[in-house]
Amino acid sequence: MSTEPSPVPTVPPGSGSAAGRGRGAAPRRVVLDSAGRAPVLPAAREAYLAALDEGWADPRRLHSEGRRARALLDGAREAVAALVGARTEEVDLAPSHTAALHGAVRTVARGRRRTGGTVVTSAVERMAVLDAADLAVAEGPGGSRVTVPVDRLGRVDPGALAEAVAVPGVALAALQHANGEVGTLQPVQQAHAAARAAGVPLLVDAGSSWGHVPVGDAWDVLTVDPGDVGAPPGVAVLVTRAGVRRSPVGPPDEDRWFPGGVAVPAALAAAVALQHAHARVRAGDDDRAALVDRVRERVAAVPLVDVAGPGARAERLPHVLTFSCLYVDGEAVVTALDRAGFAVASGSACTSATQTPSHVLAAMGLLSQGNVRLSLPRGATAADVDRFCDVLPGVVAGLRRDAGAGDL
Repeated sequence: MSTEPSPVPTVPPGSGSAAGRGRGAAPRRVVLDSAGRAPVLPAAREAYLAALDEGWADPRRLHSEGRRARALLDGAREAVAALVGARTEEVDLAPSHTAALHGAVRTVARGRRRTGGTVVTSAVERMAVLDAADLAVAEGPGGSRVTVPVDRLGRVDPGALAEAVAVPGVALAALQHANGEVGTLQPVQQAHAAARAAGVPLLVDAGSSWGHVPVGDAWDVLTVDPGDVGAPPGVAVLVTRAGVRRSPVGPPDEDRWFPGGVAVPAALAAAVALQHAHARVRAGDDDRAALVDRVRERVAAVPLVDVAGPGARAERLPHVLTFSCLYVDGEAVVTALDRAGFAVASGSACTSATQTPSHVLAAMGLLSQGNVRLSLPRGATAADVDRFCDVLPGVVAGLRRDAGAGDL
């Protein structure tokens, strides 16, 4: 199977839209939004299609077809376990990354309810974590969600987190490995040490960072999103170290953590995508950091535009960038850029479908309206980002004129 990254998907001029028919060539499509849904790797696609033939049966059945599907599913879990440095029995496969986060927070909080009902999170966790923490607190024996603030770069203060987890009654602490919206890497090593000293398990959400940067072993519960590195949708990973107490929150099922299980072809494709991503990280094969540097420099020169997150490469993800444009609506920017041939995102990384103002930027004390988020897929080129940077100033200026702020 090929280890080459999937190229950025392009659309031939005029295909699929009236805009390109009869009025000249439409711009070539450039995808600069791969968060959680990266272009599917050819090797992952091949594994998926092969498993449709070999692993179509219900892996819970006792006949030969079912046993073959079970062997493929077990092999996928074993492969994932080897990648994250865990035992196979510590790995659970969830139907989505959101489900994995919900399950992690609620089952650990329920399993540790005798300890207390408080859940500690950072202010910039995904809404899936924050909402699940609120629900776990409401379902628990009493407690609260304690939110640890971040600085203007989006980084948690390790000392403040240590103080929060040291308070009696904490069932769980949650800290993302890196923020998928602004790219900030979090001090997970220090957080894990503080949580361990307090006897509190630490959930690390590596959904935005696994397969892009080394994640390490500073966690007790870990979530990984294969879709972020080129797997088809349908499977996410939840890993729980032995010794972390969990308790199911739903009706009894053979798969007590994620009733109904996951599709075997999706599980196999996820394992293959994670293997390829792991190999790329180990090889240090990632030129997207230079492309993000390029975009940061040029975007910062646009009037009244603020770039969020750390500038130093060592402090951020290599492929993520968010910036905010004053006097411009984020949805309008996304729509205008889409017409110009660029797929980008706006709003919070986990609530962008509703264009909700970013709670991440608000927690950082930054402008939370008019923001644009880029997450470069493997295969993005310098020509792609240069053309984006060429088009952006005119798009922003035009929208400001339309809003009556054209003299800026």
